[in-house]
Amino acid sequence: MDEHAWSKERFEEHRPRLKAVAYRMLGSASEAEDAVQEAWLRVDRAGTSDIENPGGWLTTIVARVCLNMLRTRERRREEPLEPATADKADGPDPEQEALLADSVGLALLVVLDMLSPAERLAFVLHDMFAVPFDEIAPMIERSPTATRQLASRARRRVRGTAPAPETDRTQQRRVVEAFLAAARGGDFDALVAVLHPDVVFRADRAVGPTPEPLVFHGAEAVARGASAASERVRFSEPALVNGSVGLVMAPRGRLFLVLEFTIEDDRITEIDVIAEPDRLREVHLALLDSPA
Repeated sequence: MDEHAWSKERFEEHRPRLKAVAYRMLGSASEAEDAVQEAWLRVDRAGTSDIENPGGWLTTIVARVCLNMLRTRERRREEPLEPATADKADGPDPEQEALLADSVGLALLVVLDMLSPAERLAFVLHDMFAVPFDEIAPMIERSPTATRQLASRARRRVRGTAPAPETDRTQQRRVVEAFLAAARGGDFDALVAVLHPDVVFRADRAVGPTPEPLVFHGAEAVARGASAASERVRFSEPALVNGSVGLVMAPRGRLFLVLEFTIEDDRITEIDVIAEPDRLREVHLALLDSPA
C-alpha cells in the first residue's frame, strides 16, 4: 500500500471522531466539515507512515485547524444570526443540522461559544475527548499547568452557578419545559394554561419585525405569538439564563436570542426576549444539570 492510500485509510478510520471534535469546537456542521477537509489536505501533504499514534496526531491537526477558525471568528466579532437568515443559512440540510445539534445539546453549543478559543479547545479536548493536558498545551502555546487552569475556568463557566435554591430551579424547569413543549407543538390551550392571565411579554427591537421593542399583555396574546413561532422554537433548549431557568434559541448552534422568565405559583408572569448583540453579550449563560 502506497503512503497516500495508507494515509487515506487511517484518516477515514478516524473521521467520525474528527468530525465530532470539530463540531464541538465550532458548533457548525458546515464549518466542521470544512475543518476536517482542511485537516485531510494537511495530512495528505505530510508523511504519515511512521506516525505511532495516528488517532492522536489527527486529532491534534483538526484541533489546530479549529483553533485557527475560532480565532478568525473572534477577530471578525461575528454577530448572532439575523431573523431573516436564521433558518435559511447556506450549509447542510436544516433538519440534519437540527438533529446533530440535538444530539450534542444546543445549550452546550451556545455556552461553549461564550468561551475564548483557548478555553474552548482545552475544555473540549480534555473534558469531552480525554486528551491529556500535556498534549493540548503546545496547541495553545501554554504550559500543561496553565492549560489545566484554562479548562478548569471553562468548566466553571459551562456549569455556572445558580443563586436560586434547587427546589426553585426544579419548579422553574418544569414550567419552562411545559412552555417549550406547548410552543413547539403549537398547542394554544397548553400555552394559555402555563401562562398567568396577566402575563407580560417584552422583546427588544432586534427580535423584529418592527424597529421598536414589542410588548404584549395577556395569556391569549402571548400564546398566539408563541404558537406562531413554533418553527423557530425547534432550535430552542432550556439553560440557565442569569442564574434562572430560561431558554436559548440557537439555529445551527449559534446564539440568536434568549428568553428570561419570571415564574410565580407555576405560572409564567413575565417573558423577556433578548436579541440585541450588546445585550446578549451581557447575559450569563450556563448549562442546567441533567434532570434526576
